[in-house]
Amino acid sequence: MMESPSANSLTDRLAAIISVVFHPLLMPLYGLLIVFSTPTLFAYLPFVQKKFIVFILATNNILLPFSMLPYLKWRKVISSWTIDNRSERVTPLALTTFFYFVSVYVVMKFTIPGFIKALFIASALISLAVTVINFWWKISIHSVGAGSLTSMVLILSLTMHTPLIPLIIAAILVSGFILSSRLWLQQHSPAEVWSGYLLGFTSMALILIVF
Repeated sequence: MMESPSANSLTDRLAAIISVVFHPLLMPLYGLLIVFSTPTLFAYLPFVQKKFIVFILATNNILLPFSMLPYLKWRKVISSWTIDNRSERVTPLALTTFFYFVSVYVVMKFTIPGFIKALFIASALISLAVTVINFWWKISIHSVGAGSLTSMVLILSLTMHTPLIPLIIAAILVSGFILSSRLWLQQHSPAEVWSGYLLGFTSMALILIVF
């Protein structure tokens, strides 16, 4: 039985909404909010310190990269807001990576828990890896973000000796929705989606364990 056009349209909109809500630039923020809200020692950090850390991340990792898009569009460096063309992703990725390393530079100067510093370092290094890989392969950045978030929740649970089973399950389910949405919208092939997820998951785990 063929799906009706209205059903396809609804699925398209749902996939698009998932792609926006779980945009790669937002995933580090979600991860940080999870760290601050879970029943671990990080939940008891002073509110002022939490606010400062969130401000650094929101400014350098989200607002500044997003704010560059209108200029890049105006200069015709990118042809669409979704930046579907692999060659057009080089400049936005390079700029994002630069801003991520600025965040690392800032947080390293303050007395902040090592796990949180490692999150900033991981985000910057993973962004750098994606930028390099993009020269040859259109890896799914959404999937990289999903894999990184899932890995972060798992390592947080193991490191803090805190059972976060509901969060781990939620992260896996959300990752499934994200990967499926990218495939449904035909933005990536299965290989691009799965390679992105594995890159994000393994890189985040290794960096958090090492640092």
